[in-house]
Amino acid sequence: MYFDEIKLGMTAEIAPAVIEKEKMLSFAREYDNIPLHTDEEYAKSTPFGKLIAPGVMSFMSVWAKYLEVDFFGEELLAGKSTKIEWLKPVFADDVLTGKATVTNLVKRNAKNGLAEITIVVYNQKGELVLTDVTEAIVKCKPAEG
Repeated sequence: MYFDEIKLGMTAEIAPAVIEKEKMLSFAREYDNIPLHTDEEYAKSTPFGKLIAPGVMSFMSVWAKYLEVDFFGEELLAGKSTKIEWLKPVFADDVLTGKATVTNLVKRNAKNGLAEITIVVYNQKGELVLTDVTEAIVKCKPAEG
């Protein structure tokens, strides 16, 4: 979808992402190897009472499902930025669902614009666990003529 075709407030539902324990542990060991994510005995002594998923892994699990929506298709040029806020812990076997909304549009030049997408993510209890604001650079329609 070209930048010129995107409308403020457009939304897309994001399919559920299940946080599988083995994938969670594998990700944590490779990318966020701290006891809160990898040591079950240690995690019992924390305010969470058990292992929590690495925040980036929780986000990426939902992001992979968001990409299936393919808001921009071949007109996506690149990502510009992302800001993630983690609001509640995510645990093994949680099921995360989300919604993506176009929250800002800024035309940069005749060739492209910035589309801001805000993603809200909930667990199976309906609790908001994270938000993300991503800016994407999207092609404008070629000039006619």
